[in-house]
Amino acid sequence: MTTIKGPGVFLAQFISDEAPFNSLESICKWAKSLGFIGVQIPTLDPRFIDLQKAAESKTYADEIKGIVNSCGLEITELSTHLQGQLVAVNPAFDKPFDVFAPAHLQNNPQGRQEWAVQQMKYAATASRNLGLNAHATFSGSLLWHMWHPWPQRADGLVDMAFTELAKRWRPILDHFDREGVDVCYEIHPGEDLFDGITYEMFLEKVNNHPRACLLYDPSHFVLQQLDYIQYIDHYHERIKAFHVKDAEFNSTGKQGTFGGYQNWANRAGRYRSPGDGQVDFKRIFSKLTQYDYSGWAVMEWECCIKHPEDGAREGSAFIKDHIIRVTEKAFDDFAGGASNDELNRTILGI
Repeated sequence: MTTIKGPGVFLAQFISDEAPFNSLESICKWAKSLGFIGVQIPTLDPRFIDLQKAAESKTYADEIKGIVNSCGLEITELSTHLQGQLVAVNPAFDKPFDVFAPAHLQNNPQGRQEWAVQQMKYAATASRNLGLNAHATFSGSLLWHMWHPWPQRADGLVDMAFTELAKRWRPILDHFDREGVDVCYEIHPGEDLFDGITYEMFLEKVNNHPRACLLYDPSHFVLQQLDYIQYIDHYHERIKAFHVKDAEFNSTGKQGTFGGYQNWANRAGRYRSPGDGQVDFKRIFSKLTQYDYSGWAVMEWECCIKHPEDGAREGSAFIKDHIIRVTEKAFDDFAGGASNDELNRTILGI
């Protein structure tokens, strides 16, 4: 078994125009001061990384890595959640998702999608240049608006959607394979890959592509009332990244999983800072360690109550307290048990 790396922090929720959150070096120094040893870097803000340049210039990639290392940190993964989302967008969501694309591609769904695919390919090569072997992203969605349909879905609609999703992702997955990097889809409401069944449907369409892997985030499963511990048993071989994000689900006589169109603070299911929700992280860290997960434990902060800086400070210590140092011997070694064929034959009477 292997001890989980960590703690790392996903920088996306902390970036702002104010110091120390407005440059790569200053935000890394801030993360280090809180006890983190890794950072997951989002890739849409050129103040932190120019994704195309990191793909095309090993020298530039080394400079980015050098900045992070000089702060006493490592890069856990790059993130293209927003670009991955734009690989597949249903027209019903064109306007909301346009904000993730460059201004000159807004109101241009085809151009936006082509840009997103190229961004994903840049991310694969940039990851390789940075010495990374896993990458965090979203799948995008053509079908999400039909997850609880009325009127009912037309025959063949789901199969067609996943066939198209696979068609868009297969060239990206092949490029990641050539670069030796796993694509880790964060299984998430709003994506076509939002639970185990949908992930398996996608896997089948991409012929069980070896790079179509998973970012495990139990908070999304709490909100769906899905068994997030058993999920690890099913998919541990594909889990290559891990977000430590908490959540809670408290249904009432007035609302449940759908949330009643309420804001996050007033929903039955809501995200919380690590340790403040209902996720059983002791079991999760034990399961992942049991299955030899060797990646990072990266805190993703999303909480409708607590201040993000408090959540980050507490999150670093929370992850450290949950990482299991793997034992080098069995607990009952003291009782003997060395191999001895003659003794074994005597015990068995043979």
